[in-house]
Amino acid sequence: MDTREVQLSNKHAKILDRILTVCQADERILGVFLVGSYVKGLPDEHSDLDLYVVITDGDHSDFVATRESFVQLLGEPAFVEDFDIPNVVFLIFLDGSEVEIHYVPESQAGQVFDAPYQVLLDKSDIAAKITSHEHKSDTSIQIEKLRRLIQWFWHDFSHFTTALARNQLWWAYGQLEVLRSICVGLARLRNDFSDPEVDDDVYFKIEKALPVDQLSALQSTFCAMDQDAILNAGVVLVEFYKELASSLASEHALPYPSALEIVMVERLKKVGE
Repeated sequence: MDTREVQLSNKHAKILDRILTVCQADERILGVFLVGSYVKGLPDEHSDLDLYVVITDGDHSDFVATRESFVQLLGEPAFVEDFDIPNVVFLIFLDGSEVEIHYVPESQAGQVFDAPYQVLLDKSDIAAKITSHEHKSDTSIQIEKLRRLIQWFWHDFSHFTTALARNQLWWAYGQLEVLRSICVGLARLRNDFSDPEVDDDVYFKIEKALPVDQLSALQSTFCAMDQDAILNAGVVLVEFYKELASSLASEHALPYPSALEIVMVERLKKVGE
């Protein structure tokens, strides 16, 4: 638990007051905990409000089924979505406030706090049952992410060369972004193999994830939609990928597709002739 004084923005302070009032009155809700950048001491004017709301085990299913009525009590959200992610709702209110609410059953409350938090409401001494622990990534999961990145690069590279050979520049340009994202994912793994954002949104808070000068070679791949420029960008991406993928594969005992690399590089050369 973090006991430092948290200074919320005016907008977030107002919406939090509404949330706490609603939660205090709702007998299904046992506690509200603040997490995220505010508790970590890293907020700025663009930060959202991250909350965990703890529900009684017996009422959790009902809360999930009637979540919309709970949300409406909080104000006038212009955006409500869960993106099919269990037990979370993302909100944007008319004043621009962004709020992310995780709602968890009481029996699981002690398992979700793997980062600093601050108690905002605690009706049944939930905090006493919580043992904070640092998140430890599953190495096998990270290795599988690496394996997919290594293999999928060449799969998407085949699309890239096909698009260029057909002079379908929009498709080729789109494939550049796919290939660049894979390269960024590899760079994140090289910098921190436990990085959880590798196969989700690789650009998410990238400036905090690694020194961005490690990506400087990729800057030239943001190029004009021109056949030669796109071709040159592809060459840069291949070289960036080869350096990272081969070393990471060796480090984590994964096979590197050397034979496939030869086939694809030869294909690129033919496109450029």
